Amino acid sequence: MNGGARTVGRWWRPRSLRTQLLLWLITLHLGAAVLTAWFSFVAYGNLVHNALDDQMRLVAESYAGSAPQKLPQPMDGEAAFSRGAFIVQIWSADGRTLRATSWPVLSVPLQDTPGFSDVNTGAHAGSAWRVFTAEAGTRADQPRVQVLQNEDYRRRRALRRALLEGLPITLLLPLALLILWVIVSAASRSLRAVARDVASQDERSPTQLSLARVPDEIAPLVSAFNNLLSRVRSAFATQRRFVQDAAHELRTPMAAIGLQIENLRAHVPAGEATERFNQLEAGVTRAQHLIEQLLHLSRQDAPQGGDARERVDIEVLLRESVSQLMVLADARRVDIGFEGPDRTTAVVFAPAAELRSVFDNLIDNALRYAPEGGVVDVKLHTFEGHAVVDVLDNGPGIPQAAIGRVFDRFFRVPGSAAGGSGLGLAIARTAAQRHGMRIELCNRGDGPGLMARVHLPSVPT
Repeated sequence: MNGGARTVGRWWRPRSLRTQLLLWLITLHLGAAVLTAWFSFVAYGNLVHNALDDQMRLVAESYAGSAPQKLPQPMDGEAAFSRGAFIVQIWSADGRTLRATSWPVLSVPLQDTPGFSDVNTGAHAGSAWRVFTAEAGTRADQPRVQVLQNEDYRRRRALRRALLEGLPITLLLPLALLILWVIVSAASRSLRAVARDVASQDERSPTQLSLARVPDEIAPLVSAFNNLLSRVRSAFATQRRFVQDAAHELRTPMAAIGLQIENLRAHVPAGEATERFNQLEAGVTRAQHLIEQLLHLSRQDAPQGGDARERVDIEVLLRESVSQLMVLADARRVDIGFEGPDRTTAVVFAPAAELRSVFDNLIDNALRYAPEGGVVDVKLHTFEGHAVVDVLDNGPGIPQAAIGRVFDRFFRVPGSAAGGSGLGLAIARTAAQRHGMRIELCNRGDGPGLMARVHLPSVPT
């Protein structure tokens, strides 16, 4: 598995902060609703229980103290179970005979102990009853009174009230989630702004990220990133200074060595000494070229602040580059030519020096790898609706396995006989990317050699 791939958290521990907040908020609201319902059920249940017990006592006392004796009104099971109606039983003074009852179907004996008690008449629903048994009267013939009420009715009433208490919290949950979604989205905009600032950083001159609109929780992370950028900027500056200083220090003595070698040529005897002298001269020339490339590379890596963009005609620029490199082509006995469009004009808005760096390095690379007596063609034409520049040579080409690395700095194709620094293509690609161009390398299909194609940016109308 790729170590850099984004991993997905488990459902109870997602990676998204927004999802985590939503899950925790849902859990919090549901928990609060359950606790509120449970507390209401217990509290209101006790309240209902005590209130109904008092009513049962009052009903029993009204029947026990009435003279003449009141008889209970008949009722059905619907009233007992659905509405919680009281069932009144009137017993004989000795408690053995049931004289009257409001619901004869219910057979609950007179309890031995006066007061409240709980009686279960069976295993089916509605078999639990709350019973109040009045105390015996002062007269010997005074009847006993017992009042009953269904326990399930009491529980249903308490549960209904508990659900009503928890309903507002449950109904507020979608609104709370929507508000949280808006708040988190607004807060995440600052994170996306920081991400855009990081993505827009110039690798040659990274700048500090602003803390103006960064949340306090993210500010330490951004500050730490700013410190890292500062160290990276310092490291880049040190590296550039080293390359510039080294190249400048080496250019003068190498130029002096080149002059001395040129002065010595007339004094070198013919034979093996001449061959070795030519090798020495080629090495010095290559070293001078590498120093110039290093200087160019250090200037290219420096922060770009003052380069003025201008309207550059690519055809004119290419003709100038071919003319200036004609001397190098003649020295290597390479035929170089330019082929431009008949009517279309290719224009790029960029510093002319940067564009010249792109094409000079590509043409120079083609001249180095073209064989003696070979051909290098520079063509400006239209490909798939946009302007491109092709630099073609008839050299050995590049192995397919090495094409992906030829833009790396100091990389040279293994087995290459041509001298070079390994920096030309890297410099060309960096300058091209900076101005919206793309360089494509491929081996020619119509014969040996390499084609370097520069895709020019579209000019806004």
